[in-house]
Amino acid sequence: MKNSKAGIWFIFITVTLDMIGLGLVIPSLPDIMRRFVSSETSVSEYFGYFISVYALMQFLASPLLGALSDRFGRRSILLVSLLVAGLDYILMAFAPTLGILFAGRVIAGLTGANITVAMAYIADVSDDKNRSANFGMVGAAFGLGFIIGPAIGGLLGHFGPQYPFLAAAGLNLLNFLFGLFILPESLPQEMRRKIDLRKTNPLHSLVTVFRSKHLLALLLVYFFFQLGGQTHPSIWTLYTETRFHWTTSQVGLSLAAVGLLSAIAQGWLTRLVIPKLGEHRTVVIGAFGYAVSFALFGLATEGWMMYVILVGSAIFWVAPPALQSLISHNTPPQEQGELQGSLVSLASLAAIITPLVTTKLFAHFSAPPEGVPSIPGAPYFFAAIICMISWAIMARRKAS
Repeated sequence: MKNSKAGIWFIFITVTLDMIGLGLVIPSLPDIMRRFVSSETSVSEYFGYFISVYALMQFLASPLLGALSDRFGRRSILLVSLLVAGLDYILMAFAPTLGILFAGRVIAGLTGANITVAMAYIADVSDDKNRSANFGMVGAAFGLGFIIGPAIGGLLGHFGPQYPFLAAAGLNLLNFLFGLFILPESLPQEMRRKIDLRKTNPLHSLVTVFRSKHLLALLLVYFFFQLGGQTHPSIWTLYTETRFHWTTSQVGLSLAAVGLLSAIAQGWLTRLVIPKLGEHRTVVIGAFGYAVSFALFGLATEGWMMYVILVGSAIFWVAPPALQSLISHNTPPQEQGELQGSLVSLASLAAIITPLVTTKLFAHFSAPPEGVPSIPGAPYFFAAIICMISWAIMARRKAS
């Protein structure tokens, strides 16, 4: 496709900025919560709620944005979401109450559902030769955003809690202007279809996609990957601050390390590993590696161990783009928008569930009642179990 490279780079930048916006606030989020509540228990609870509400809005909006992009094209939906996101970050920067901050977070989740459209764009401009590599590039964008976001957030947070939000606003508005002049449309007029309002219901979208028997196992594994993968953004800050007494800056640097390793794994290693192992085998090995890695995170007793485990586990992060390529390959071109909307909905559903489960597990087993053992690594053991289930499903499924 003509100008497809420009489009792919724009999607790369868009996803990177989405993740920067998330990463900017995660290291300092407990401190932001302390502006409005004083109880540490409440801080932990609101931390989970603040993350979950973003995912909830993504879950609700993803099928709608996917359907709109199938009807009107990817370009216009992406540009509108970027503009609104930029304005919303400005709103959150000056939010005077917790309620307004949460309202801003709701809007952020709605615009963050543009990941659906971004993934559909990648599917539009990809073929069998480069699909895994292109999805891996998007995975690298997630990692790069998590390198830059926490680092900037930790730095700007020292000057005031509003500055990370203003930085995110500026980046989104700049990307809007970039896309306005650079981004080509990826979906031809003849490939577009009318909007079926029933398909904009996130539950209807999920029911429809799960009816496809040849996709069922892959979708279940995708969902379990997302459940486990959301453990880091959900609990990392609380876990490392409490267990290893890390400061906000140390948390930001560690999250930046997570992002760097993710970018290397999904942006570079995918091009080396997947062609040699094949997509199916890559997912099988990756699922098992995920399970072992999460168990080790839960067993770590010193902060430096977290870095060692991160480095050792990075090779397994090639599994998600391989899995997404398998799913996309088995879906017709005219249904890619709906499919990607469903995948983002699954990811959002996982991002709703995991913060609530992991923060509750952490709170309960970090300071357990009498007679209950202290297991601060419980959230990571939960993730390990989820990934072992994924491994079992993929190990039984035949390669296609």
